[in-house]
Amino acid sequence: MYEVIVSAAPDLIKATVSLFIIVDPLGNLPILVSLTENMDREERKRTFQVATATGIILLLFFALLGEQILILFRISLQSFMIAGGILLLLIAMRMLLTGSWNGGKVSQESVGVVPIAIPLLVGPGAITTTILNIRLFGVAVTVASVLIVFFIVWLTLRFIDQIHSLLGRSGSLIISRVMALI
Repeated sequence: MYEVIVSAAPDLIKATVSLFIIVDPLGNLPILVSLTENMDREERKRTFQVATATGIILLLFFALLGEQILILFRISLQSFMIAGGILLLLIAMRMLLTGSWNGGKVSQESVGVVPIAIPLLVGPGAITTTILNIRLFGVAVTVASVLIVFFIVWLTLRFIDQIHSLLGRSGSLIISRVMALI
């Protein structure tokens, strides 16, 4: 058993780092703070729990069935990546032009699912990375990497106020830009 764990460790590190960079909870910090700024502490906690649970469920679903779904609909991974990129571009443009991703019509109950879990944490990039990780590293390593990344996401969201205070607005924006470059 020890040999299996030791031999899988490099793959687990690669899969976890690649997924963490794409999910990017630290880079999304300014957006997450602004989406939840009007919530009290309990609402924010509940929202982030929903976002974390939704993210885990979605990525595990795509880890196990994503490739088959793409094959079923005859969608190549590259086409999925392009379509997802266009979707994120449209959302970003809308946010730049209107200051809101959906015209300000987000309900407090659903903000944990949309837009926090989908598309901020689990967007086309995270889904694609998960499917690629399945191909490269297998199911066990990929599932473990999803669980590790979303444990880190949960910790980040759990301590979002402290992290945001520590980094400040400028620090959060710098991390956001650096992570975008990676």
